This record gives sequence, structure tokens and C-alpha cells, in this order.
Amino acid sequence: MRVKNNEYDVIIIGGGPGGYTAALTIKRIHKDRRVLLIRESEKAIIPCAIPYLPATLGSCEKDVLSDEPLIKSNVDIVIDKVVDVDRKEKVVITANGRRFKYVKLILATGSKPFIPPGLEGVNLKGVYEIAKDVEHLNELLRAIRGSRRVVILGGGYTGVELATDLISLGKEVVIVDMLSQCLRVSLDDEFAREVTQELERKGVRVILGKRVKAIYGGERAEGVELEDGERISGDLVILAMGTKPNVDLAREIGLKIGEHGGILVDEYMRTSDPDIYAIGDCAEKRSFLTGRHKLLCLASIAAYEARIVALNLFGIRTHKAISGHIGVSITKVGDRVFAVSGITEDEAKREGIDVICGKFETLNRHPSGLPGATKVKLKLIFSKSDMRLIGAEASGGNEIAELINLLSFAIQKKATVSELIMLQYGTQPLLTSSPIAYPIVSAALDAYMKFEKAHR
Repeated sequence: MRVKNNEYDVIIIGGGPGGYTAALTIKRIHKDRRVLLIRESEKAIIPCAIPYLPATLGSCEKDVLSDEPLIKSNVDIVIDKVVDVDRKEKVVITANGRRFKYVKLILATGSKPFIPPGLEGVNLKGVYEIAKDVEHLNELLRAIRGSRRVVILGGGYTGVELATDLISLGKEVVIVDMLSQCLRVSLDDEFAREVTQELERKGVRVILGKRVKAIYGGERAEGVELEDGERISGDLVILAMGTKPNVDLAREIGLKIGEHGGILVDEYMRTSDPDIYAIGDCAEKRSFLTGRHKLLCLASIAAYEARIVALNLFGIRTHKAISGHIGVSITKVGDRVFAVSGITEDEAKREGIDVICGKFETLNRHPSGLPGATKVKLKLIFSKSDMRLIGAEASGGNEIAELINLLSFAIQKKATVSELIMLQYGTQPLLTSSPIAYPIVSAALDAYMKFEKAHR
């Protein structure tokens, strides 16, 4: 797209969920401001759907963010790589030698795959990382179609979602993870164990509690060798061991970096340069409860931060915009949905926070003979000192996604156990749990009874 001139009110570097949301929201609030979005790829991929490319979507073309909303909003788009920023002159410089002047600059450079240092064999043919690049992902899809047995290193969200998608293609799939259960970083044991069981029920072989020593093979990968010497054969190895903030440009131009490797920002997403903002995976995050820095790479957070920047870019409109991140994660493994918001019981213990947990299991329909009936399992984590909700975990049917979003709002509003017990809600036999066994109220009541018992 041809740009009329090189001066912009706002330049955004990065076209993922954060950059995309920032561009649209800024133009919605500030219609007369000139906005330029610069990204490296001709097509912007939707990162959360990458695990569903092999079977559910079938191609990268079905997982592309359309430029049409940006164009309709009069956002200029340049496909190029930013190689430098002259902070004194407020100029962005690209690999093709183009120079664009900004008033405000937003870094939305995202994250990149984490590869354990020293892991042998990562450069063999047939070894792929999960990169947010259409050309790379198309190559991975071709390799998947030509494979029989796939070994996935990593039992986090990307690994388990990819495994369930590959199983539906009839592939033999093995997940290797060093922790005791899949998703154990994100979920307490009782929920993580359920994830592992669901994967195994679908036909995935899950190897837990073991480190990978090397990827072995000649020119091509033939499998992985574990630390105890066991070899797991596979004609394709996928690295899904997490991500790390992409701060290369930020570091080069002298911005401060936080302890978890993200760009250091304040509650309005301002970096150490007051005219440069950072949003999404590249920005450092802080816990809403402890204030400690933590690693959270979620598209929903990127969009949230983009809205904060858009609202406060040209004058503060929201007081104390981000006091900390709650973090809400949702996934579907087989037929079960798993979700978590805020602090888990394990994390509370590590932080030295005394908690009381309320638990409840019920069905998502009433009566149980209705179509689609399945078990709902809910755990609410309350701070023992004031019985304020600080975390929630759930598993069940598709309704769990919006249930955890409601609970996230309750955490954000510092809801107490009494307020959740008195929650006013609607029910319908085909859509919800029974009015006499509504999971949020029942789990809150369980926590309340435990609190009362402890103080008798």
C-alpha cells in the first residue's frame, strides 16, 4: 500500500492481535489521527488457531487476519522489517531504507519460540518450531501430511491442542513433557491430571516427568532420546516448549527490559521512553495479586493492553489502568474444556498466601438425561484473610469458557465469597446447570462452610 507521506501520529510495529486491535481502536477513538501499521509478513496469522491448522482448518489461508477492517478504518499498512528507531528524532527505519516519523510509537512485536539451549538435533530436517509465519507454517503442514508418527516436545497449551488435532488425522502422536502432568504449569494437579487422561483417551501417548536429551537421526530426525536413554521414534518432531518475548528491537534501541525478559512498562503500557508503548507478548506482565513480574503470553491480554493504550495515548482517560494482570486461559482437549483465571492453589502456596478453596461438581444440564449433559467441575480459590476471590479453575463442556470469563470479572471486581453466594443468575434445562446446583454459588458455599468451620 502506498503511503502519502512519512509522518504519522501513531506508528505500530507488529500486526498480531495486539497491533491489530491497537490500530482499529485508535482510529475508532481518534478518527483524525494518522496511523501506520508495519509488519514483516504479507499475511498476519491468528496465533491461537495455529494448533488447529492440520485438521480442523486445513490451511493457513483460513487462519489469516483480514486487512479489510484496517483499510476501511484508513490505517496505512507497510510490509517491511523495522531495523532501528531513532528515539531522538522519533523516526522508524526499515530494512528497505524507508523512514517514518512518529509522535507516538507502539511496539507489538509479540513472542518467539523458546528452544532450550544445548538441545542437540534441533537443526535436523523434520524438526519444526511453532513460528507465527505463514510460509513456515505451510512447510510444517506439508511435513505433517507426509508423516506417520509425530513427537511433540512440550505439554503446554500448544502441545496438547496440536496433539488432539493431529489425532483426528489418524497420526500416531506422542507428547513428551518434563512435568508430572500436561498443562501442569497452568493448572492444579486435579485438573492437569484430567487433561492427561483426556489426551490418552483420545489415543495420544503421553510421556511425563522426563527430559529430552537430544533429537537423533542422520540428516533427518528419527526421534528423540530421553535423559534415561530411552528412544522414542518419530518421523516428525515439533518443538512446543513455550515462547519468550520478542524484545530484540527494544533492546537494540535502549529500552529497559524486565526480569522475565519482556519490555518494562508502567500501568499505561509506557516504556522507559514516554513516547513509546509496548503491548502483548513483548511487554512485561505483573500479577494482579502480588505485583510480581510473570510470563503471560495471551492474545486476550494483548487486545486488553491495546485498548488501554488507545484510550490513554493522547491524554490519560483511565485512572490506574493496569494494576496487574489476572490471566485467563481456556483450552479444549478432546471433548473437555479446561479453564483457569487468576491464582491457582499451587501458586498461592508458592507465594505464601493462605487460601480456602471451594469445590463443586455437577452437570451442565438439568435433568441429566438431556442431550449434551456432561460433568462440570469447579474450584474457587479465596484469600483466607478477607475471603476475596483470587482464582478459579474449571472443566466441563463448552459453557466453561464463558463461566471462567464471568469469574475473571468477579476476580477483577474483588468479589467476596458472600457476594458469589448471593449471585443472581438465570438457568435453562438445555443450557445450564440446575438452579439448585449452580456451580459458582455451590462452590462459594463450600468455601464459606470451610471458613466458618475453621473459625468456630
